[in-house]
Amino acid sequence: MRETILITGGSRGIGAATAMLAAKGGYDVAITYHRDRTAAQAIVDGIEKEGARALALQGDVASEIDVERIFAEVDAEFGAISALVNNAGLLGRQTTLDTMDLDRVQRTLSVNVIGVFLCCRAAVRRMAFRHGGNGGSIVNLSSVAARLGAPREFIDYAASKGAVDTMTIGLANEVADQGIRVNAVRPGLIHTDIHALSGDPDRVEKLKSRVPMARGGDAIEVAKAILWLASKESSYTTASFIDVAGGR
Repeated sequence: MRETILITGGSRGIGAATAMLAAKGGYDVAITYHRDRTAAQAIVDGIEKEGARALALQGDVASEIDVERIFAEVDAEFGAISALVNNAGLLGRQTTLDTMDLDRVQRTLSVNVIGVFLCCRAAVRRMAFRHGGNGGSIVNLSSVAARLGAPREFIDYAASKGAVDTMTIGLANEVADQGIRVNAVRPGLIHTDIHALSGDPDRVEKLKSRVPMARGGDAIEVAKAILWLASKESSYTTASFIDVAGGR
């Protein structure tokens, strides 16, 4: 019997790579997307070609109503999930703090922090033994920016990922006796379109000299770490972090 994994922001980049790898690894896969239905459908088609069931659900992870609906639809279609990957995230354009407007900061924190909180809460309510669940695994997407601070680029994003790190540790200890493991992956400079959205599509190539391995990473390299943490292969691992950053 295939297990079910829910990946937020699964229509592009690291989320899409994780979704495809999960399908190949024996999971049925549900993904969320915010706007791009065409991209989400392409991932669904790819998953189904691997013989897995797939579901794409539109929604905003910063909305409590959307998150509750998404989880309910996954329940109805697939039954209980065994893994949640909190991948959906927002990155603004490169700038310094003194030019950041409040709307940008609030939106970044809403998606990157509140969104993770809402999805984790919905997952715990389904996975925890005390709620009649069978346990499970939660993997949060953080960033090495949580350690480096992203000065003169996007310190709001870095701060949001620092919050994700703290939430990961706290929740992992809170639900360890409920059969739920909570871990995080911290990608570094990865070749995805998120850099174009920040206004610098060549950012990885520009900054790769700062990486000890002298190259950017690929989304599939991050996906492999995510799926190891999601799987029973990491059964004694919780409150832990894997940096996929080339040594940065």
